[in-house]
Amino acid sequence: MMIELLQKIALESWIVLGQMSPYLLLGFLVAGVLSVCISAAWIERHLGGQGLGPVVKASVFGVPLPLCSCGVIPVSASIRRHGASSGATASFLLSTPQTGVDSIAVTYALLGPIFAVVRPVVALVTGIFGGMLVNGFAKADVTEAAQEAEQPAKATCTEPCCATDGSQSVILRALHYGFVTLPRDIGWSLLVGVLIAGLLTALVPPGQLKPYLGSGLGSILLMILAGVPVYVCATASVPIAAGLIHLGASPGAALAFLIAGPATNAATFTTIWKVLGRRTAIVYLGVVAVSAVAGGSLLDAIPALGQGIPEFVADMHHAEAVGLATHLWTIALLGVLAVSIFRPWLGQRGARQGEPTAAESGALSGRERVVLRVDGMTCSHCAESVRRALSECEGVESAEVDLPARRAVVVGRNVDRELLAEAAIQSGYRATPMD
Repeated sequence: MMIELLQKIALESWIVLGQMSPYLLLGFLVAGVLSVCISAAWIERHLGGQGLGPVVKASVFGVPLPLCSCGVIPVSASIRRHGASSGATASFLLSTPQTGVDSIAVTYALLGPIFAVVRPVVALVTGIFGGMLVNGFAKADVTEAAQEAEQPAKATCTEPCCATDGSQSVILRALHYGFVTLPRDIGWSLLVGVLIAGLLTALVPPGQLKPYLGSGLGSILLMILAGVPVYVCATASVPIAAGLIHLGASPGAALAFLIAGPATNAATFTTIWKVLGRRTAIVYLGVVAVSAVAGGSLLDAIPALGQGIPEFVADMHHAEAVGLATHLWTIALLGVLAVSIFRPWLGQRGARQGEPTAAESGALSGRERVVLRVDGMTCSHCAESVRRALSECEGVESAEVDLPARRAVVVGRNVDRELLAEAAIQSGYRATPMD
């Protein structure tokens, strides 16, 4: 009996992954292209100034970027530190984690075209609305936090889009980000989301919990309460939302979870409170809640929107859903995830057992070497934000961040250990100099 149950869960999870695979791989490719065409440094140069314009641009820029709720925090702090307006920073902070090209592709695969359109539109409106509120009510709060975080900036962009050393082609950089960096960041959470969807569809008959999770404001609020404290990225939240619909939740309740889950978690809220200020954190949480209620209620209130959403369970259990093409796509996706997740671990192990890194070797040339312990980093975007913050400090010639080891190595002349730690702290992390 137990073996049969495990086989059923595995089959359901495999089918969910098969539904997602071709669209997710396409999303990875597009995200890789965006990574070399629209970098964080490029965004920083276009979000300065006051008024509605920067707010709208920040929200538009944020919708397609594949940044999760943890990765968007340091990027937002960085663009604010480099001159983005307070409203633009809040707008980017609100719209970006809700969606991305990869999650839009997965949304289309599992929840249909209606969700794939409504979700980024809600993210766009949420960012604009929240940015305008911050400009009106929390501007002084964000400005004060940004002034405390301000560090001297270097004029040269070090992002992939501006690389001129010719060490790696644009195509290779795009492919590396799309099929190595991004899958590594979301891989584990994505697989957990798929497993949850498989468990729900295997263990609970369709519509079993509809009396408790059905439509209405209560159901939407329940989904918001479920999504706010936990961490789930925009892509991994899609199979979970599909599983909730399978249990009997309304499309509007599922949309509320897709809005609140990726945009909020306990770590995100406390970091916003610390980096951008108390009033901005309250505005942020309030805007996410209002957007989730409004978006979910609208989706349930307009029958034409609800009719365009496929029945997740019925669609998945057709015989053709597990055809040869589905198996091949699933194997390809699992191969990408396996390579991206395990290859860095092997590389880091080899680096620690072999020769020192470039930054460590720099100390042999008479430069000062400072090692920091940095806690709170969860993805490559976090590590890159810490690296940039450290690189911009006075006297720093090079900075490298080891994400698995939770440490940063800085080489330079006349560098201040405490200022380096403070730069990392102002990016939203805990940092202390090491002996």
